[in-house]
Amino acid sequence: QVQLVESGGGLVQAGGSLRLSCVVSGGTFSSYAMGWFRQAPGKDREFVAAITWSGDGKYYATAVKGRFTISRDDDKKTVSLQMNVLKPEDTAVYLCAADDWGLGSRVGDEYDYWGQGTQVTVSS
Repeated sequence: QVQLVESGGGLVQAGGSLRLSCVVSGGTFSSYAMGWFRQAPGKDREFVAAITWSGDGKYYATAVKGRFTISRDDDKKTVSLQMNVLKPEDTAVYLCAADDWGLGSRVGDEYDYWGQGTQVTVSS
């Protein structure tokens, strides 16, 4: 059974930084593409960032490009999201997801496994 557990969320002032982590247990982490999505109250889930199984491909939503960085550590079975210059509109529950195909899709429905999410709140 594949399980994903996110951590690192919290309350931060605008302009601040947070680092989210997602630890994966079960399955074959090194073969998964990993993605981060977010969902704000009353809004649809949206793509944030993804990384291919090899780590060579990294993809970002326009809204976060240049501010967020996704990375992976296969030894620790962990994917991280470094978030800098946070804005109030970044406030959301951030969810980690794993994709068996390994290609790093922007489409949430293509992911096979999901974590429960971690809350990020950015105050103005």
